[in-house]
Amino acid sequence: MRLQVLFLGIAIASAHASYAQNAYVKLGQQALMEGDFKVAIQRLEKACVIDSTNADALWMLGYSYYHSNSYKKSISTYNKVIAVKPADATAYYYRARAKTYLGRDNSLTFQDKEKYLLGAIVDFTKAIALEPADFKYYQNRGIAYREYAVFKLDQSTKAFDKNRGINALRASIGDLEKVLNDNPTRADIASQLSLSKEKLATVEGHH
Repeated sequence: MRLQVLFLGIAIASAHASYAQNAYVKLGQQALMEGDFKVAIQRLEKACVIDSTNADALWMLGYSYYHSNSYKKSISTYNKVIAVKPADATAYYYRARAKTYLGRDNSLTFQDKEKYLLGAIVDFTKAIALEPADFKYYQNRGIAYREYAVFKLDQSTKAFDKNRGINALRASIGDLEKVLNDNPTRADIASQLSLSKEKLATVEGHH
């Protein structure tokens, strides 16, 4: 009899926790849809305390952190999403975007900048492997390759490596050409492609 009462108590507590989490998730989603990321974070953090393995709540929390410029928290949260759902391409995509922003911080050591810039490329590549038909991954990786190239071609830092810089620019051109070939009307991509080609011509001495 006592065991039955104990199990009933556990079931009731579990039901209450599930209800509370669902309420926080729904409220967090509503705030996110309204663009109120600060409130979304408050609500989704509570949902994730109740259940740290809810991939949907974690994804929305990572997204809210990202749009609140809390890039390190966004990366940490998307790490958790990927641990639960390793085939979620969008989790790699937003983790890459967050790493890209951190990689632009000139106050970082060159080792940390390289870690974030390369990490972004690796994550975009993983997203492409999971969803090869989504061209926004190639577009963003193409830009990330160019940013990495600029970093490696800066002769004033210990990170300088001309060969890796050139290879990154060529990879950037390859990705952007792929996007433009799919949709030749993309003037924004044509502009990005011209920029990568110009930088490559400059470093190879063609200008």
